[in-house]
Amino acid sequence: MIPKSDRNILIGYRLNQAKETIEEVNKLIETGLLKVAVNRVYYGMFYCLTALALKYEFNSSKHAQLIGWFNKDFIKTGLIDIRYGQILRDAFKNRTEGDYSPFIEFELADVIEMRDDLKESVMELEAFIGKRIP
Repeated sequence: MIPKSDRNILIGYRLNQAKETIEEVNKLIETGLLKVAVNRVYYGMFYCLTALALKYEFNSSKHAQLIGWFNKDFIKTGLIDIRYGQILRDAFKNRTEGDYSPFIEFELADVIEMRDDLKESVMELEAFIGKRIP
């Protein structure tokens, strides 16, 4: 078990990683590296989920398990709007397709929308983490 003061430092670190990832995505879009940008969109979401998991002392080394926990404990209960569950689901699906499916391409407008969804999600989850006490 991580002491609360250390947990809070890690939560801040993960949220900062998510914000830095938004900047990475911006640079990747500017240079036309859209598949890599899609990958980073998902990881920005993942960093937010990791911060949330730290806040609630949930441990998992598996992405699918972390996503399942988020959906079960926050989306289905209505604590977090269903929109953010959909954004996460789409980000995971797009990252998986971009990393593993041959010949997949993403349109610039779609990647910009994914980036904007990431920004919105980071703001929403950071606010949620800041106002909730486990």
